Amino acid sequence: MDVRADVVVVGAGVIGLTVGVCLAEQGLRVQVCTRSAPSATTSAVASAMIWVRPDLVADAATRVRERVSFEEFTTLAALEGTGVATRRGRLVSRQPSPLPAGLQHCTPQELPAGFSTGFWTTLPLVDMPVYLDYLIRRLQAAGGQIEYRELHSLDELSGRAPLVVNCAGLGARELVADRTVRSLRGQHVIVDNPGLAEFFVEMPWGPAWVAYWPYAEHVVLGGIAIPDDEDPEPDLVLAEQIHQRCIEVEPRLRDARVRAHQVGLRPVRPEVRLEIEQLDGMRCVHNYGHGGSGVTLSWGCAREAVALLMR
Repeated sequence: MDVRADVVVVGAGVIGLTVGVCLAEQGLRVQVCTRSAPSATTSAVASAMIWVRPDLVADAATRVRERVSFEEFTTLAALEGTGVATRRGRLVSRQPSPLPAGLQHCTPQELPAGFSTGFWTTLPLVDMPVYLDYLIRRLQAAGGQIEYRELHSLDELSGRAPLVVNCAGLGARELVADRTVRSLRGQHVIVDNPGLAEFFVEMPWGPAWVAYWPYAEHVVLGGIAIPDDEDPEPDLVLAEQIHQRCIEVEPRLRDARVRAHQVGLRPVRPEVRLEIEQLDGMRCVHNYGHGGSGVTLSWGCAREAVALLMR
């Protein structure tokens, strides 16, 4: 058998690149196989706020994965060139709700009209185009390679490597015939930063909510979640609604120049598929279906996937 690599990772979004980095830095010959450049994936347009949900919201496995990622991103925030920075901001709700203990609650004056509860917190925010470039550099520095190739079945990898990690995201629907994978369409408006340093996110997320995440030169405005809509083109009516909702909370955004509109198709599934499967001549770990939490879960799921693959 002509083995060209120790492991092939399918997919070059944040999930695939993170797994590839973990494997390559363990000394394995890694080839990331992808039909799209990392800059063209859903990961590239993610808002990417890293946090750990409270116990009443997430299951134990998810909290562990989030905690691993939170610690990793907190470390990366101290390094130059990663695209990761810690920011202070408000998580708020329109409905009265219990607040996590030990955090600074928002005063009534700090809550915009229509919001009942909220708290201040400091979290890592990730500028995804910069961060994906960082992961590529890190992968290549460890000897990993990226191959641009469209796969229609994992069987096409037979003979290429004894180990495979399937991080195909929405593409897993066709690649492994998983019809539980669905698209949840998101859209952002990108504007110049008019001087904002703090983020603002309405919780819980529903079909539409108010959120903005500031970076050095720009602000990402959100957000929406439309099931089973795979239109890659921005809807300018939705864009105006997103912009106006954010202006109501932060008037300084009114005159901020619009830089771009972005659309991302989140790969949702009833639960993340993170499990091992023995294929013909290959040991495969599936790691997909992260929905809108791909960045937040990336390092935790990558460490778990590598442990499954190598045991």
